Amino acid sequence: MRSYTYLDRGTWQTVDVTEGIESTLVLMRSKLGDMRVERRCAPDVPRIEVRGNELNQVWTNVIDNAIYATGGAGTLVIHTSVADGWVVVELEDDGPGMAPGVAERVFDPFFTTKPPGSGTGLGLNISHTIVVRQHGGRMSVESRPGRTCFRVELPIVRPRADSGADG
Repeated sequence: MRSYTYLDRGTWQTVDVTEGIESTLVLMRSKLGDMRVERRCAPDVPRIEVRGNELNQVWTNVIDNAIYATGGAGTLVIHTSVADGWVVVELEDDGPGMAPGVAERVFDPFFTTKPPGSGTGLGLNISHTIVVRQHGGRMSVESRPGRTCFRVELPIVRPRADSGADG
């Protein structure tokens, strides 16, 4: 629980991304229901400097959408790796997938496919903002029937440029 909250909220900390995802899964255990979680985590993923509480919000939003898409009975595959100066996290579900027009809009504010009262359409927009603006990373989605994969890439070396990411 402590690693999920990163007690000094809003501050930059050196964290283990895989550990943060695991903590998120523990907190979401009851919501995961019958979902199967497969872990394909590389052992060489370095600790990186991030705002831990914000990054855990990203994992929570993406996993929550995977649970919704699969009806809580699918498979969630978590893949972590390192590529060309980036920590790469892929969160993949085996739900019905999204139509191309939907996938193009998932990061738009207030866009949701959930029924009224079930979602605000802000979770993925906020997640995208956290990854891109706060951490200098990249976030994308690929989807087809039976597979949706959210890819988050975070720089191993924290950008120090005046991008609002310094806080």
